[in-house]
Amino acid sequence: MPPKRHLETFGNTIINYYLISELMDAVGKVRVREGRMQALRPQIITPSAYSSTMLEGFGEQAQQYLEWLKEHEDSVRILRYGYTLKQEAFSEQVLTDTPEAVLERVAREAATKNDPFAAVVKGVDDPWDVCLVRLFWTVIQNSAQANIRELHERRLFELQDGLPSGLRDEIEKGFQAASKDASLIKPLGKLLHDHGLFERFQDRFFELIQKR
Repeated sequence: MPPKRHLETFGNTIINYYLISELMDAVGKVRVREGRMQALRPQIITPSAYSSTMLEGFGEQAQQYLEWLKEHEDSVRILRYGYTLKQEAFSEQVLTDTPEAVLERVAREAATKNDPFAAVVKGVDDPWDVCLVRLFWTVIQNSAQANIRELHERRLFELQDGLPSGLRDEIEKGFQAASKDASLIKPLGKLLHDHGLFERFQDRFFELIQKR
């Protein structure tokens, strides 16, 4: 049971997950893991930046696809998603019952909380973190269309100086923040490198460093 709501478009999202798995070395034992997954705000990336992150050796068809992306840069929409796990909110317990019965009970209890970002998952006990990767992929698939629509409504895909205005705004805010807080210079550099834009902004970046 994935979350009922899509991921937030303009901020982070906390997903409260319940993972039910049958113990491999004990009959009639079921583990229930409960924790939090923080889905990071979706980031707009350009087709060129996406292409630069692809590894070489994918073959001619893959290269043709990357070239097509670059040629249609003004119409292709690509979002980058990521997540972190909140260890302080993690807990687990082992119950004596069938996986189906535990799954039904946990799903019923989760439903009473009216949490639109709750997710109940049945998976394997080891490696259990793979189940969270699969959950996150499902959430992305259920969210991407709505996220792109909301970004469109705010005209954040429109090009500004050759960059989507949403990305341009993020970079400008990064420079402004780094000019006030030197600890934010390194994250700004990473942002520029991740989008393949460091050379474009390097003079301004190094000027910022010299002023510190």
